[in-house]
Amino acid sequence: MMIENIQTALTLILQPYVLWVIGLAAVYGLFVGAIPGLTATMATALLVPVTFFMDPIPALAAIVTMEAMAIFAGDIPGALIRIPGTPSSAAYVDESYELTKKGRAGFVLGVDVTVAAIGGLIGSLILILLAPRLAEVAMRFTSYEYFWLACIGLSCAVLVSKKSLVKGMLSLLIGLMMTTVGVDITLGFPRFTFGITDFLNGFNFIPAMIGMFGISEVMRNVKSGDLSYKVVAAKAEKLFGGIGETLRRYKVNIVRGGLIGTFVGVLPGAGADIAAWICFALSKKFSKEPEKFGTGHIEGIVDAGTANNAALGGAWVPALVFGIPGDSITAIVIGVLFMKGLRPGPMIFERTPEILYAVYIAFILANLILIPFGLLAIKAGSQMLRVPRNILMPAILMFCIVGSFAINNTAFDVGIMLACGVLAYFMEANDIPVAPAVLGLVLGEMLEDNFMVSMIKCDWDLTFFFKRPVSAVLGVITIALWLSPLLTTFRQRWPKANHLA
Repeated sequence: MMIENIQTALTLILQPYVLWVIGLAAVYGLFVGAIPGLTATMATALLVPVTFFMDPIPALAAIVTMEAMAIFAGDIPGALIRIPGTPSSAAYVDESYELTKKGRAGFVLGVDVTVAAIGGLIGSLILILLAPRLAEVAMRFTSYEYFWLACIGLSCAVLVSKKSLVKGMLSLLIGLMMTTVGVDITLGFPRFTFGITDFLNGFNFIPAMIGMFGISEVMRNVKSGDLSYKVVAAKAEKLFGGIGETLRRYKVNIVRGGLIGTFVGVLPGAGADIAAWICFALSKKFSKEPEKFGTGHIEGIVDAGTANNAALGGAWVPALVFGIPGDSITAIVIGVLFMKGLRPGPMIFERTPEILYAVYIAFILANLILIPFGLLAIKAGSQMLRVPRNILMPAILMFCIVGSFAINNTAFDVGIMLACGVLAYFMEANDIPVAPAVLGLVLGEMLEDNFMVSMIKCDWDLTFFFKRPVSAVLGVITIALWLSPLLTTFRQRWPKANHLA
């Protein structure tokens, strides 16, 4: 059965049209990733209106390829101009820039693209092995388990937020409040529509996402007013010189970065940037030469660069198995799956296994072509950085408007997109992270739906949420996550209290 599914998936992927789409998505991802300020998430949101006209296989293959390319390409401006192209490159941007100033730009970018491909393959392998096993377990889940899973996903989004816990919770509440607009899923009563019929269907997820990641970025760039970049002139150097020795020396780091990156990617709301920061910190902690960090040391780049792309495969595990996004990119992917008539969850493994295997093959193919495409991007990097922002930003704005309108052919969605963009801009201007709001927008309906179904089944007896073994375990984990910030605060203040006593 598995061999038949693989053969079918290969037939679907290796069609000329799909390969052509993958090639274009690779170029698009490299371009977006190499432009500072443009994130892989924003690139995915802008890609959604294009995928609307595609079949599921080329649409998903395009997103997989684009995100793998964009995450790596963020390293190019980080090394050349000390501005990370994507947030996940920020963890090791100083090390990369220091190496560039020493005339080793070719070496550091060669290492970046190589470990990114290796990390991506590690994440792909774990996705292939882990997702079907989890799907077998998920087949036995009921509304109680799915309610707790949604709670865990929302809790993780707040706890891994790089901003303050309170601001993360505020962002999450904004997203959850947006999901309450529309017809009540239990009673069929309109909520917060203010008499506007367009609000009966609630907030359309895709226009909201395009606005939050597209319009807010345009507004930030327009406000900054800095329309040029300064590229460091680096000495000519063989691009892959010394990489073999580096990979042999830091093979443990590569394996560690790949495994930790994938695990962090599986956590809902974490993503590649959190994985990169964690692995860079661990690299310094366990390094035999910690004093070299900050002076242009390749070790931390190997760890974090591997974790970057490994996290991408991990993030697809909860998205495919439970319908819970592992990061903001897979949040958009879930919207694309629904748009194609595919409901993410354990049944997708039974009903459309060829699509799942096609995604697996797309991951492997994307990371294999990352090195040749990445090589071209490195050589063209300084040229890509010369695209004026006063040309780029209006083009992005146009794509946002056209993409939002094209989904339902209504100007109301354009208004939603613009409003969400302005909201996200002011949130980030006040250091309120956008990611928890996005996760709240994605999981809010799942949370409410499973809670109400469970309460109706158990006649409003809350103890039923803990009567099934798996549900009880998930419930305890959720409550432990909620209490962990309080316990941390208590531990920090306890020694002070004893000292004063």
